[in-house]
Amino acid sequence: MVLLTKRLPPGLLRDAAEFLPACVTTARRLRGNPAVPRRAKVALLIAILWVLSPIDLLPEFLPVIGPLDDVVAVVLLLRYAARAIPRDVLLAAWPAEPRLLERLLPAVL
Repeated sequence: MVLLTKRLPPGLLRDAAEFLPACVTTARRLRGNPAVPRRAKVALLIAILWVLSPIDLLPEFLPVIGPLDDVVAVVLLLRYAARAIPRDVLLAAWPAEPRLLERLLPAVL
């Protein structure tokens, strides 16, 4: 998915393709940050494990809805963790466009 993202032109499709890898990278970066509270670190760890787990609610081979359970779980866990994480720390850990994160977490940021 990361290789696919690099080849796409800027736009909604590129944002969607880089979303899940960006969430996992952000969760990994925030897990080692001392400014992040423990409950947020636990939520981020669960998000990482959910994405890496071979067990899914929806099988990955289904064309459009396959990765949907991963995306929904990561969004919910990231929103929960972001309530306790300072905005500047969260934005510094986000590897993609900041506008994508701001669109994802409008009430939190």
